[in-house]
Amino acid sequence: MTKQNKFAVGRRLAVGGAALAPALALLAGHPALAALPSHPRWKLVFVNHVTTNPFFVPTQYGIQDACAAFGCDYQWTGSATSNAAEMVNAMNAAIAAKVDAIAVSLVDPVAFDRPIERAFAAGIPVFSYNADAPKSARLAYIGQDLYKSGVMMGERIVSLIPSGVVALFIATPGQLNIQPRIDGAQDAIKQSGKPIQAEVVATGPTVDEELSRIRAWYIGHQEAKGMFAVDAGSTQGVSEVIRSMNLVAKGMHGGGFDLLPRTLTNIHDGALDFTIDQQPYLQGFYTVMEMVTWLLSGGLTGPAEINTGLKFVTRETVGPYLTTSTRYEGKTDKEAVVPRPAKV
Repeated sequence: MTKQNKFAVGRRLAVGGAALAPALALLAGHPALAALPSHPRWKLVFVNHVTTNPFFVPTQYGIQDACAAFGCDYQWTGSATSNAAEMVNAMNAAIAAKVDAIAVSLVDPVAFDRPIERAFAAGIPVFSYNADAPKSARLAYIGQDLYKSGVMMGERIVSLIPSGVVALFIATPGQLNIQPRIDGAQDAIKQSGKPIQAEVVATGPTVDEELSRIRAWYIGHQEAKGMFAVDAGSTQGVSEVIRSMNLVAKGMHGGGFDLLPRTLTNIHDGALDFTIDQQPYLQGFYTVMEMVTWLLSGGLTGPAEINTGLKFVTRETVGPYLTTSTRYEGKTDKEAVVPRPAKV
């Protein structure tokens, strides 16, 4: 049965970025928001897998800003430790409360199937953000192309390291927001034909746990040529281990994902080769935008796959991340317009 048949209250007429046009037109200037028809103050629920992780601070700012612009309220809920059962409970509570729309980080391929069906039966649209289970019945995914980002990281690893042992650190193996990155990196390394031995290492869901396991792995593998990670906490841990143990002097390379402050500082100081920006602010803002366009149109428009992008941040390009404090990167809660760069 198709998603359209399963969810009779709406139709997925929009494809690609076309569905964004109405909302983008509204966002051209705040006065244009007055053109929105009068509507209830919709309640949106975001179910997250690591609710207290600093990575999602800009995501929550994106949600707040979009809700302020479109006249909505939101709740941030889920699990602090990637517990799918806790996330399912949060979804069930949202359905029972008859909220207007739900966004969920689909970190498990099957755990959310039944809650999504229950939401649809109650007339509640469900979107995924940050992590996706493509075979689920969710209306659309807003986030990075995870496998492709892993491939591109793998290609960067191959460009840095001719041979030897490298670690690929992952907080929670199998979790759908990061496992595709590991898969993509391994495939790119394998396809290069270089004699690089990539070892996948689980680090755990908390930053302190990740740091200790990365340090322990290196102590047992001091012949390693590289340490790379596919999640924010592990990336920060890699950068801290390389910096504190002065491993650059030993020829160590490192890299990973996301923009935690210590990661950026350590890139600037030369302890990390790169990190990848997946623009978490947009994962919140665009998801609200899709929810609202769906609700405004009665399901006629809104759902569209949105790739929030991939941007390598290196020592040459990290400067603006360190010299500005914005909601877009989660470093301040203050509203501000950042001056445009002299060159694009």
